[in-house]
Amino acid sequence: MSVQKDSYTWLFVTVAVVAVVAIIVTVIVGMAQPRVTVQLGDGIFKAQVARTDSELKKGRSGVSEFSKDQALLFIFPKDDAYGVWMKDMKIPIDIVWLNKDKKVIHLVSNATPESYPKTFTPPKPARYIIELASGTIKTRAIKIGATAKFDETRAMEAKLW
Repeated sequence: MSVQKDSYTWLFVTVAVVAVVAIIVTVIVGMAQPRVTVQLGDGIFKAQVARTDSELKKGRSGVSEFSKDQALLFIFPKDDAYGVWMKDMKIPIDIVWLNKDKKVIHLVSNATPESYPKTFTPPKPARYIIELASGTIKTRAIKIGATAKFDETRAMEAKLW
């Protein structure tokens, strides 16, 4: 009877240790992929940041889900008419271009994967692009002239992958 009781005790301890390790790993992975909070329209989004050449080219390509509170923030080194294409995209998205003052200068709603090889470009130079789940521009009242809010210092420290 004592051997069986010791076996149950060891099993319980092992399960508890595995659970604690899983929680720690989840927290560490979450901290290793910092997000930036972006406020735009009446929405608040957890944004990943793309700023290296490879991140800027890849964007959300290959992603099959994009929740309503997620965003991808592209940060460019200078103002230009940066384009977005839907190469290797699996889902439609909304696209928002911001100038250096973080004001919305152009919007594209429901850009679909089938639109590739078309490139969506703003009519004026932009410094930032925000990709959102399709339908977000409408549901979050995002309009031309609105100002986005995000901590650019934190955004520059954040990584996409």
